[in-house]
Order: sequence, then C-alpha cells, then structure tokens
Amino acid sequence: MRIRVEGRKPLNGSYRPAGNTNAAMALLAAALMTDKPVTLHNVPKTTNMQAMLAVAEKIGAHLTWTDEQTLVIQAEQITRRALTLAETGGLVGMMLFLPPILTRRQHIRVEIDFPLNRIRTHLEALNDLGIQVVTTPGALECKAATWEKREIILSQTSVTATGMVMMLATRLGKETIIHNAACEPHVEELADLLCEMGAHIEGIGSNVLRIIAPPELTGGEATIGIDHIEAASVAAIAALSGGRVQVDGTHRQDMQMIAKTYRQLGIQLEVDEQFMYVPKHENFTLSSREEDVDLSVETSPWPAYPSDLSAIATLIATQARGTVLIHEKLFNNRLLFVDKLKAMGAQIVLCDPHRAIVVGPTPLHAIYMDTPDVRAGLGMLGAALVAEGESVIDNAQVIERTFAGVLTKLQALGAQIRIEA
Repeated sequence: MRIRVEGRKPLNGSYRPAGNTNAAMALLAAALMTDKPVTLHNVPKTTNMQAMLAVAEKIGAHLTWTDEQTLVIQAEQITRRALTLAETGGLVGMMLFLPPILTRRQHIRVEIDFPLNRIRTHLEALNDLGIQVVTTPGALECKAATWEKREIILSQTSVTATGMVMMLATRLGKETIIHNAACEPHVEELADLLCEMGAHIEGIGSNVLRIIAPPELTGGEATIGIDHIEAASVAAIAALSGGRVQVDGTHRQDMQMIAKTYRQLGIQLEVDEQFMYVPKHENFTLSSREEDVDLSVETSPWPAYPSDLSAIATLIATQARGTVLIHEKLFNNRLLFVDKLKAMGAQIVLCDPHRAIVVGPTPLHAIYMDTPDVRAGLGMLGAALVAEGESVIDNAQVIERTFAGVLTKLQALGAQIRIEA
C-alpha cells in the first residue's frame, strides 16, 4: 500500500486509540490456557493480531465475534504441539503460544526465522523454571516440568518473557516469584485476566510478581485498554501540526512520564483520568538546560519514558529550539530512522546506535520513503504530517501491524492522507 501525505495541516477533533495489540496478543494466549470460554472486549484488528488469531484457530481455538470488537475464545482442546516457520514468521509475540501448548500438551516445537539472541531472556527464564529447552538451527523444543516453588530473575525486563512466565506459573508451579518483571499496562492486564481465571498474583504493576497457581484455570472476561503508545504519538503529532485534539480512553497513570518528557520538550498536555487534551502550540521551548546539551531524553524500562516513543521524541526535538540528546538505552536499532529525518532537513548527528544529538528547530520538507521503519512506530508518518509538501510512503501497510485503523482516524482529524492500492 502506498500513501501520499500532505504535511502542515492542523489536526483537530477527538481521537480514540485502538486496543493495545501487545495486550490483545497476550490475553489471547492466556485464553488458550483453559478449556473454558474467555471473552475479550476492544480487540484491535491489527495485522499482528490477525496473524495470532489465525494460529490460535489452527491449534484448536474456536473464535466467535459477537460484535466488531468483542471476541469469545474457547479452546476445548489444543490439537497441535508444533508451530511451523510459516506460522511464526518473524513475530516474537508467537512465543506467547508456548505456555498454553506446553502446559496442555507437555511438549512444543517452535520454528523461528530470527536469531535466538532476540529471545535469550525468554530461554533463560524457561531454563530457570526447570523446563528443558533444546535449540537447533531455526527451531527450539521444550518439555514441560513442574515445580513447588521457583524464584527467578529476568535478565531483561521483557514484556513477552514476563507474560510467558506468568502463564506457565499458573499451571506448572505452585508458587513462583519473578524479579525484574516488566510492568507495562498490558502486563497488568494479563495479570488481571489470570486472576479472574483463578490465579493469585501479588505485586501487579511492580517489577516483583508472586504467582500462586489455582487447582485449575476457569474462564474469564477482560477489556483491552487503549494503546498508550498510539495515544502519545497522536498527541505529539497533533501538537506539532498546530491543532487541538482530545485523545480519549487514556489513563492518567499510564501517561505521567510521557507527559513529563513532552513538557520538557515543549509540548503541554492536559491529562485527565479518562482523556488527555492537546492545546494549540505556537512554538516549542525546552524546559531545562544541562551541561553539554539543553535537554537529554533517555528511554528506560517502564514506568520511565518508553523506547517505543524514541522516534516521536526525536521528531519533537527537530521542532524545538535548542539541542537535545536522545539516548536510546534499550535497543540497538531504534535510532536508524534518523537518516530519513536528516533527508527531510533535520539537523541530527547519530553518535552511535544508542545516541543522537538533535539541533532544532528546523523546517522539514517532504520526501519519498520506500518503507516506514516499523520500529519507529508512528514517527515517520508524524514527520510526513509535519513536513512541507507531499511525502510518499510505500509499503505503508506495515503501520497497521500494531496500530489499528490509524490512517483513517488521522484523516478524520483533518490529516491529508491519500491511500493508494
């Protein structure tokens, strides 16, 4: 799919982000842990979620849509012990199917086409739980094991690894303690659903979790929260466009650090319990002065400023007066998109894979983009909406991998986006 984006058009109106895809994927996997029905509301129909749903059906789940966003899942039996390469593709989230298959069939084989280093934390956690893991080129196999009590520490605060351990702990262990657990909002949602299904989990929302397994897991019901990354991205793009937008469905606690970082970058958000309002901005002034630069923005595990918004922070910095250091501490590849921003006229020095210095403000101009960087989230689309002229983005369908209907919703705010086949 190719899109043409005419920039410098103010965005105005109300915007509601879709359900969080990462949450939906984890809750779908949790629903397969039991043979009882589980109902999920506000399910996003993103590309990644559609891929997960297709695999869920192949391994035995019966899916019933009762309306556009409500899904009833029932897996009376898990019919498969293996996930093929065609099914997993390059989606690490498919690892979330490991707990239901392993706990209900005692063995699993997963074929993958990405380096094992991407799931090193996951594999270490499995080994720490006493689960036998055998890796071969392009695949891994696991055999179930049970435990009375296990206390493990994750080598990284991985959302997927935390979710896997939580689910395994509800069926294979009696008591499990996880240190250095991820605590993002969608991890909390998974914990809440597992509790409704019968598990006892202490420390929800913190980085130490204690899980007491029930005799068996029952059914449950959950409403998937909105995607806070989509919400924060659209809020920033609206501010940079010079418009006024209300983003509905947000939670104050999820936006605290994001709003604080935006304020330092010159964007003022009015955050309420169930929405946030973006007023009209005339300019963007950095709120602090540091020794070598005017401001440093550092990404860290939740509840700090999230890595998924490093691209948006960089985009804001191109329009703010001063020098900003963007320090991406978690991933090696999140700042590679700055070459596209530089091609649009931004003054950016990429110091190394983790640090970039941005000097602003600089006007951006439209360019052709062969493919948006999915790791940059909505950053490049936001840049096109801020730039002067018409940008062309090829392979724009990848934006829908994690952000459901975002192009149509931005059009409703006044974004000049033409979608071509």
